[in-house]
Amino acid sequence: MFKRDHLQWGILLGLLAPLVGLVVYYLVAFLPRHVGFTEFISYLRTYKSLLTGVSSISLVANAILFTVYINTRRDKTAKGIFIATLIYGLAVLLLKLVG
Repeated sequence: MFKRDHLQWGILLGLLAPLVGLVVYYLVAFLPRHVGFTEFISYLRTYKSLLTGVSSISLVANAILFTVYINTRRDKTAKGIFIATLIYGLAVLLLKLVG
């Protein structure tokens, strides 16, 4: 499964990994404080500085995946992960500027 080298596979991985990072961040930082997931999401909408920090930490998952795929010479998949990272970065930037 992880031996594929396709652009579409990289985009899919790159879109899913930050979501996993977001959930891990929630489990580590907010669940011990008894904050529900929907309340956590509303915090992200309200406090833009929190959005920046959480998105940065979530994108670390993409950085790890990108490194793994570059080091194993699966460049097409790494390119897809990079494209997804750019999409997430632009989306967060737009949310901060417009929202």
